[in-house]
Amino acid sequence: MSALRYIALCALVPIVLVPAERFTAVAVNSGNPGPAWTSPVDIVVTHWSSEADQSELTGVLLARGEAALLEALRDRPSVGYIRTPNSLAYDLRFAREFPGDDGGRRIVLGTDRPIMFWEAWHRPRSIDYPFTIVELRLNREGQGEGKMSSAARITVDRAHNAIVLENYGLAPVQLMNVRTVAPTT
Repeated sequence: MSALRYIALCALVPIVLVPAERFTAVAVNSGNPGPAWTSPVDIVVTHWSSEADQSELTGVLLARGEAALLEALRDRPSVGYIRTPNSLAYDLRFAREFPGDDGGRRIVLGTDRPIMFWEAWHRPRSIDYPFTIVELRLNREGQGEGKMSSAARITVDRAHNAIVLENYGLAPVQLMNVRTVAPTT
């Protein structure tokens, strides 16, 4: 087969990227801050961050603070995305999984948070929290719960050398009915 014919044939065959993992959930905001709402959420991880990535980001946070971590995250390639049905997808810059206490998994996702014009102009307290951190806790069957914070404090879990929500129990958006979705072929 000639090279030109091979290239033409390849152009006809769609390339399908199979994500490393996909999750669905229902986001529930109890109204603190802002109005209460619920929405389906789709989370796709195209590849997992390495232990070296995790150590580098954790080291940046510990040594130079949140501003340096924000720049380091923005420089990273996308590892997936998170989106609701009526929104654009936001690139995830960090995705890492850990063994859970009950034989399941704990998954930590992170990215820089989009800052809207009003927020940038008026500079409310939320402007000091430029990260979105998602933490999922799944059982052995791939079902569970999670928390999403698009304006909260982050800290380092020294036992796992990981960046996590400072207070998992107080995150404003709960992710209910989290499920691992089997890839479709």
